[in-house]
Amino acid sequence: MKIFLSRSPLALAAAFSAAVTVAVPSFARADYPPIVDPTIAGSYLSARIASTERDSDAAVAYLRALLKMDPRNEEVLERAFFAMLVDGDVEDSIPLAERLVKLDRSHRIARLVLAARAIKKNEYQRARTNLSLSVRGPIGDLTATLLAAWTMMGSGNAKAGVEMVDRLQGPDWYAAFKDLNAGLILDAAGLKKDAGKRLEAAVKFDPSSVRAVDAFGRWTSRNTGIPAALEIYQNFEKLLPRHPLIQADIAELKAGKTLPLLIKTPQEGSAEVLYGLGAALARQGGEDLALVYLQLALWLYPEHPLASLTLADLYEQLKQPQQAIQVYEKVPGDSPLKRNAEVQMAVNLDAIDKAEEARKHLQALIKQDPKDLEALVALGGIERSRKQFAECVKTYDQAIALIPTPQRNTWTLFYFRGICNERSKNWTQAEADLKKALELFPDQPHVLNYLGYSWVDQGVNLEQGLDMIRKAVALRPDDGYIVDSLGWAYYRLGRYEEAAGELERAVELKPQDPVINDHLGDAYWKVGRKLEATFQWAHARDLKPEPEDLAKITKKLESGLDAAEAEPPVKQASDQQKGG
Repeated sequence: MKIFLSRSPLALAAAFSAAVTVAVPSFARADYPPIVDPTIAGSYLSARIASTERDSDAAVAYLRALLKMDPRNEEVLERAFFAMLVDGDVEDSIPLAERLVKLDRSHRIARLVLAARAIKKNEYQRARTNLSLSVRGPIGDLTATLLAAWTMMGSGNAKAGVEMVDRLQGPDWYAAFKDLNAGLILDAAGLKKDAGKRLEAAVKFDPSSVRAVDAFGRWTSRNTGIPAALEIYQNFEKLLPRHPLIQADIAELKAGKTLPLLIKTPQEGSAEVLYGLGAALARQGGEDLALVYLQLALWLYPEHPLASLTLADLYEQLKQPQQAIQVYEKVPGDSPLKRNAEVQMAVNLDAIDKAEEARKHLQALIKQDPKDLEALVALGGIERSRKQFAECVKTYDQAIALIPTPQRNTWTLFYFRGICNERSKNWTQAEADLKKALELFPDQPHVLNYLGYSWVDQGVNLEQGLDMIRKAVALRPDDGYIVDSLGWAYYRLGRYEEAAGELERAVELKPQDPVINDHLGDAYWKVGRKLEATFQWAHARDLKPEPEDLAKITKKLESGLDAAEAEPPVKQASDQQKGG
């Protein structure tokens, strides 16, 4: 279970995703072997291919080589600039930013980088100059204004900075960013009363914003009292329980300690702006620009408690687990978020086929803290996906034991344990788990599908089981696996014409699934469409099915379904087909 790193200020709408789309890949900092005898054409094509495939190491290497061979090429300059920037190599991107603004005076990202450099060097007027020259737009206006406001605080005029923020007109979603940053600026400047009003407004606008709640809770602990601050954090816990940063703050307050400022300097404040906007962009589909903002945030403030995890989470979205691991490894050992980073690092180790290393990593965490539910859930998920069903039953046993009163949000634990029990041939316990999951979450389509199919497959509770699967299909009509379950249930009941119709629809929804294609072949054979059955089996064979299924498909292609069915055991549907 991932923690909530941040929340968007209600609806950021399409403005974020439409703001700036950077047509370059996402990169992570890494060494890459030198390119031998590069050519301009070869390096250019290689860089484009690497960018398309998000091979970050290769893309950066080829773009750097291109820049050396053709330093006046504006397209190469632009691509290399972005490659270095999203790779986290901000220092190397700065000279390119200086060249880009000579070619395009209002280049938005180049001006942003130059402004960030000025902020880092306490050159606040120069930062404002660069921000004022950048291209305008919803994201650009908000970014430039908030950063300029923090530079005003650095210049000793916090109130003027807040006035800049208040003058900014724009969409409704601006409000949360404006109130939070105005409050943080005022708090850092020692203007306590005004800071409290603005931070309270930010929390009212979005009570689920971790940063707004943390900023207001900290302010309250110092200015109103520890009991009032505790109430703020405890109210947040009701919305989003077990957030590590919030739990750490609550522990400090219960120990009688007040909490320090969330943001102390213009550099930290600017990083907060870039982090907040970067996190929101990542959620709204603007991954490339989000990478730029998050890398700049970390360059300005490497110890930002959430920027690193948000960057790693973004790499996960982009299916770059190795880069995510590198970011998780850098989370400081004393951070309240370190344990969450360790759990997610194991999940990503599994994603790069280091399952045993991932399991050992999680087992070590659980040994340190046997009550770590997140680590147990992650371990159970890895064991289940790797078909280590006996092991995952024990892991889910341990996780469920930590929940004295199961609630709706814990239905997945019983559902997953039910799958593992069923696959371990322990149907009595599996059935009890699946029924418990439905008790906690009635009409949950995956549970309805799995339990209903299991009954039909065993020839028990046939009508009830079929009704469950039909209900699951009604709830998830575009889920090819659930539609396949309905078709295969009809097949098991001997209703072959109905089976063929449903399985045809399942194949349309999941055309590349070998099991569904195999099922459709069986149904076609039963209704006399033997040529089409052979085609479906051949297609299923070519889609790389599981070895045990491949042997059965090959037998059917050689001898037909009748001969294959004469050889037990009857094929059992996969976890996927049951919705697992």
